[in-house]
Amino acid sequence: MRYATVTRKSKETNITANLKLDGNGKTSVKTGIPFLDHMLTLLGTHGLFDLTVKASGDLQVDRHHTNEDIGLVLGEALDRALGGRKGITRFGFAYVPMDEALARVVLDISGRPKLVLRDARGVHPELSSSTDYSWGDAEHFLESFVRTSKITLHIDVLAGSDFHHTCEAVFKALGRSLEQATRIHPRVKGVPSSKGRL
Repeated sequence: MRYATVTRKSKETNITANLKLDGNGKTSVKTGIPFLDHMLTLLGTHGLFDLTVKASGDLQVDRHHTNEDIGLVLGEALDRALGGRKGITRFGFAYVPMDEALARVVLDISGRPKLVLRDARGVHPELSSSTDYSWGDAEHFLESFVRTSKITLHIDVLAGSDFHHTCEAVFKALGRSLEQATRIHPRVKGVPSSKGRL
């Protein structure tokens, strides 16, 4: 069973994440940041991952530390759950619309952490009016997630005027891409790399 539990405790945050790759999309996410809860629920649902995240942090200061550390913990959980990477598809991609928004996510479980985030419209979406979670917060979360999951992640926002819709498209596409990339491929023998390792 490809499963991992990761806990991170510091003077700023206390976070535990449980991730089962071969799940059914069952999620329970309570981070203290409602908008991030919603995005991670979407990621788990559309990635068909069973995902539990519980977090507390110094939100009286701001959401920076909590947002970052959740990304680090979730990325580490993915890295551990993948184990030796034997038999995985490795690459994943998805286009996902959300009303007027459209996102493309392409990723490689490469062992080389890299985030490339492009906005084809040339502008960043506005803050969420209900939570003040920003595009910068989303980018910071994704940078942290990539750092510990050790994946190469390209995200392109191709359309969208509403912040909520834009983020939803991105996180749904990320979930679908990860589901594809982590899937065991019946014809892949060993690690899918000419080097023999990822």
